[in-house]
Amino acid sequence: MTSLLPHHDGSPLHVSDLAPALGDVVTVRLRVPAGYGPLAVVRTRSNPDHEPEWSDAVHLGESDGWDWWEAPVTVRNPRHGYRWMLQLENGAVEWLNQTGLHRIETLDAEDFALVATPAPPAWLYDAVMYQVFPDRFARSEHAGARELPDWAIPAEWGDALDPVMPGRAQQFFGGDLDGVTEKLDHLVSLGVNLLYLTPVFPAASNHRYDASSFDRVDPLLGGDEAYIRLIEAAHARGIRVIGDLTSNHSGDRHEWFQAAFGHPGAPEEEFYYFTDDANTAYESWLGYPSLPKFNWASEELRARFIEGEDSIVAKWLKPPYSADGWRIDVANMTGRLGAVDLNAEVRQLFRETMLAINPDTILLGESTNDAASDLQGDGWHGAMTYPSFTRPVWGWLSTPDGAPYITSDDDEVTEAWFFGQPVGGIPRYTAADFAEAVVRFTAGIPWRVRLGNMQPLDTHDTARFATNAAAGTVPVAAGLSMTLPGLPVVFAGDEFGALGVDGEMSRTPMPWGSESEPATAERLALYRDLIALRRAHPALATGGFRWVHIDDETVAFVRESADETILVLATRGGADADLAPGALPGAAAAEARFGDATLAVADDGAVLLSAEGPAFAVWSLPGVIAPAG
Repeated sequence: MTSLLPHHDGSPLHVSDLAPALGDVVTVRLRVPAGYGPLAVVRTRSNPDHEPEWSDAVHLGESDGWDWWEAPVTVRNPRHGYRWMLQLENGAVEWLNQTGLHRIETLDAEDFALVATPAPPAWLYDAVMYQVFPDRFARSEHAGARELPDWAIPAEWGDALDPVMPGRAQQFFGGDLDGVTEKLDHLVSLGVNLLYLTPVFPAASNHRYDASSFDRVDPLLGGDEAYIRLIEAAHARGIRVIGDLTSNHSGDRHEWFQAAFGHPGAPEEEFYYFTDDANTAYESWLGYPSLPKFNWASEELRARFIEGEDSIVAKWLKPPYSADGWRIDVANMTGRLGAVDLNAEVRQLFRETMLAINPDTILLGESTNDAASDLQGDGWHGAMTYPSFTRPVWGWLSTPDGAPYITSDDDEVTEAWFFGQPVGGIPRYTAADFAEAVVRFTAGIPWRVRLGNMQPLDTHDTARFATNAAAGTVPVAAGLSMTLPGLPVVFAGDEFGALGVDGEMSRTPMPWGSESEPATAERLALYRDLIALRRAHPALATGGFRWVHIDDETVAFVRESADETILVLATRGGADADLAPGALPGAAAAEARFGDATLAVADDGAVLLSAEGPAFAVWSLPGVIAPAG
């Protein structure tokens, strides 16, 4: 049975203002199990300007087996960190930060944090994202009439994907934006309300991350007018739309690069890192010559790309397009090269322009590994990042079978793809390992930003989770993506049970017409039910987060608000979890909302959760009652 411990998180139950300004006083609250300690003193410790500052907490009273404490924190820096100090009557001192309770002092980087920059629009927290790779989603009747460019290798919709270069990047199925528009009712039926499109600009590849212009939509997708039609139709259905920009690089066919390549003295030469006098050698993304890297020291590049209402960033957010935000590709490398680090300047310029053009837009950055240093609230509202959810859920819930597959170099391998890491395939994690990874990779991120982090099972850059999923674990993984703090993501095709052994091979054309097949119908129903669950319970969007049980097979947690508590159980091998009295106030009134599991309440308030694994189950309970301040 897990012991009850003091708890605090960034949710409204514990923080009076999630969008403070500098100089504001925010009230923060701590919950301590009744009888814990006993405590002599409770304080907060902040670190404004890297100099410690303390505030004393007052005891508010007891409710449902918890003692509540309250303290004022004055916000003195744009990212203002704080932790709790608990002094016990026996002289021991404990510290509570985002990694948990500690007997020794803790790192400032893992403090709870208040963010004093403008908050993202509230709709971000209510969003369920659906990602579309345009070439593989749907073809309109106009697609077949378009003349193909020199790079394209034409394919029919039912053809198999070519795993070997150049087919990986140049196989062309001809999906277009009017095709997406025609399928918007599918998104409505799923319940998603945010559409993320990978790049729509002209390029020399099917993925279009090698843009030849940012100033127009690819005619192969239907051009600017098709983009307008799509966004208007999506908005009419209550679906917002965000685009995808490559701020780290352009394509080598880009008009800016072509103006500078081989032309010393051209104004655009300062946009890139040319390394010879003839402007023919240059820095590129990971050494790929087709992706020359931007030099963000250039004021003119900043002006054209980001700054002001005439910039690329602004253009697509304004009418007649009126997109709802951006996902920024390779945001982690943007502005960084060796001794140069302009990343903070660039992400802050993105945010400033977007606030000026339309503050109701969102800004998400791609940062595929540890993203904490870039996710402090000064730029990105959240990130497409993998170590805080995607990789650990794979490690826990996968059982790769060693089936051979072909790489881009035409080599046959049997080790399952794992995010490009040479670690011998997919690691073997327990449920406890999964929980530890979630804590480790979110501990350095302010709560408000964590809620904007994307939580995909897979994306256009990864294999499909279902390819290696252990039997019965897709509902567990998909359920966790919908219920843990963060932005749920469905990559188009997940809801059809699509498979793919690596990033490019996951970009499968949508199997329209298979919806009535039993396996597909079952998977579609799963996603509809889970998305409906997420959207029906606001606590899953903005409620607090508290682990209530962790062992090698099972995790259980609650998302809490004053209005409701949502209890989530996820297990691979089966659950038999005893929760201590007081861990789940109101458990006797629990109502099952999803899944097949048992919740039993003892006379003393202890709770038993049990299920045959794999299983994912959800209950709703009464909200948290806190003493009045």
